[in-house]
Amino acid sequence: MMRDATRPLLALLMAGVSAPALAQEAATEVAVAETTDGTDIVVTAQKRSERLQDVPIAVSALGGDSLEKQRVTQADELAGKIVNLQLTSTVGDNTPIFALRGVSMSDYSLNQASPVATYYDEVYKGNFAFLGVAMYDLERVEVLRGPQGTLYGKNTTGGAVNLISRTPVLGDTEGYLNLGYGNYNRYEANGAISVPLGETLAARVAFTFARADGWFKNQLPGEPDLASVREYGVRGSLLFEPSDSARFVLRASTSYQNPRNYGIYAQPEAVNRPGLGRREIEANVTDRRRARTWSVSLTGTVDLSDALAITSVTSWDKGRLSFYEDTDGTASELLEIPYADRATQFAQDLRLTSDFGGPFNFILGAYFNREKVYNQTTFEIGKDIDSDGLPGVTDNDCAVGFPLGCLFRNSFDQLKKSYALYSDMSFEVTDQLTLRGGIRFTHDKGVQSNFEANAFGPNEVLVMNLIPPSRLDYSTENLSGKIGADYKINPDVMVYGNYSRGYRAPSFNAQAFFDPSELSVAKAEKIDAFELGLKSQFADRRVTLNMAAFRYTYSNQQFINVDPATAAQTLLNIPRSQILGGEAELTVRATDMVTLRAGVGILDTKIKRGTVSGVDVSGNNLSNAPKLTFTGGVDATVIDGGSGKLSLHGDLNYSSSQYFEVLNIPRLRQKSYVLLSGHIDWESADGRWTASVWGKNLTNKFYFTSRVDLLAGFGFDYNHVGTPRTYGVTVGTKF
Repeated sequence: MMRDATRPLLALLMAGVSAPALAQEAATEVAVAETTDGTDIVVTAQKRSERLQDVPIAVSALGGDSLEKQRVTQADELAGKIVNLQLTSTVGDNTPIFALRGVSMSDYSLNQASPVATYYDEVYKGNFAFLGVAMYDLERVEVLRGPQGTLYGKNTTGGAVNLISRTPVLGDTEGYLNLGYGNYNRYEANGAISVPLGETLAARVAFTFARADGWFKNQLPGEPDLASVREYGVRGSLLFEPSDSARFVLRASTSYQNPRNYGIYAQPEAVNRPGLGRREIEANVTDRRRARTWSVSLTGTVDLSDALAITSVTSWDKGRLSFYEDTDGTASELLEIPYADRATQFAQDLRLTSDFGGPFNFILGAYFNREKVYNQTTFEIGKDIDSDGLPGVTDNDCAVGFPLGCLFRNSFDQLKKSYALYSDMSFEVTDQLTLRGGIRFTHDKGVQSNFEANAFGPNEVLVMNLIPPSRLDYSTENLSGKIGADYKINPDVMVYGNYSRGYRAPSFNAQAFFDPSELSVAKAEKIDAFELGLKSQFADRRVTLNMAAFRYTYSNQQFINVDPATAAQTLLNIPRSQILGGEAELTVRATDMVTLRAGVGILDTKIKRGTVSGVDVSGNNLSNAPKLTFTGGVDATVIDGGSGKLSLHGDLNYSSSQYFEVLNIPRLRQKSYVLLSGHIDWESADGRWTASVWGKNLTNKFYFTSRVDLLAGFGFDYNHVGTPRTYGVTVGTKF
């Protein structure tokens, strides 16, 4: 323990974060994401307003206007825009399980929090129930790769995805409204208005609304199609700037989704589904999926002096998520699973930022998070047959011997508290060389209480208690940190290197149903990450090339193991894995009318030690870790004159083959695939009116986003399928 702790302590003594921005700008939102010449993107990845090219970490940024034009309407779709960012959709659309550089959450339980953290306006959103509808009226999205514990309130092992919304504007009234229509009878609207309420006060209200028919065609007579869209979100913001040295932003938002639930493509290794196409289903469970979120946050920054600023982020979240999954994807009642998740969260982040004007600067922070969760899950197995394979199972049958047709349900309360002190510092040795480092102390406590699992008859009559009321808890402390340096060869070329340690708190198993031995606490994850990077611009900043190479040692990855014969699930740790890889992102402004974009990600993942279901998985690949990902695109303005501006945009996303589980079962491997998308945009000469024709997955590629082996126990493989071809038209106005 002491040996592990000395490394980040050395980081504190030797180094620490540069402060190129004014103290009063630290950790506040940036009004623009890109300069007028299109060369400089401004981010707050290090809690300061900085050029992306001056940030010595691997970070990718996407502007809000670009996201809107590319029709990125849910967080899931970010995976196709950023190399080495992958997605698993085991719990459905808009509740993404991200994998970044091969670091992922190999568990779909609704009580878990991903090692790739998601933030909305600096507020950590750990539980699925908090995510909701958020991809609207955004200033930008930032994706930070690698551990981020010295800068972010909540520690993460894999990285962070930051969604940053637009803030009100003082002095001017402005806004926009977009209306759209697409295939699957999709119609949508989104917009915002910002109004001044005096010299120091302004308000902004933004909304989004969408409906679409389901694309998973249900062939059961009278039953609706699945995977539809039915959602809305509203966000209100209030900006108060009483002086040049104080700024406060109050945000409140809510969202609601109640579409027909996703469909499961139960690949028929042993289940006969003659005559059904790949995006056709015979689902007898077609209930609506319901997700409701509420959130309030207050972000305030006050300059204590010309050299010091204090920032506070206070937030409260509440969410509910429930859905009834037709797990077998057929007209039978072989396997269905209703899920329910209710969660509340309070968080406080407080930090002090310096701008001394000299070589040394720092960020010192304190963080508290309290998350309370209630979970309930039911296994409904073979409700339409009894132990003799005949219809008509009764409650008495279940009481005698648990034949098929019984229901198995667990429920529990979960309370997690996280306390942290963190720091990030820098020392400019010369105008070119800067040493950096930071240290973090984290104390995590968790309690899983009132855990109970019961067997019921088909009429919900309790027949037996399988796991009596139980309680588990943990209390851990962790010391982690970062040390590094960057060297500016010239104003447009920088090289950097760093070592950091990531940490993810222990987790409770939410999938225990049949025996108390299934109850467990998975040990904390850790990552030792080494990274070397280059950030460069040349040809009068018309060419931007950023590259990074990394090596991770991944310890105790938390992993849900599904027994294919019984569907029993246990939460395990994979003791050790190794991840090697790199990224390169290139942007070329070939002319003032044409811009080329390309990105490539390389991964080599190997499990060094681990056993799953009695099988030694040493040498296997990690899940959600394709060896090669590629993104490419072109933006071309073909007309720019008195009649307005007409532009063409094309995007390509390639992913090589990958596994969704660590046993690396050959039949469950997702083969390599390419997705193509594009849009044609028109903007009036005065910038007031816009129109766009867009399309995604233009070749209608069929691919999987999640796969689970249930063949031995239930006769099928459980698969989630990616969204098919979608297209439409959007018109808008700005004022």
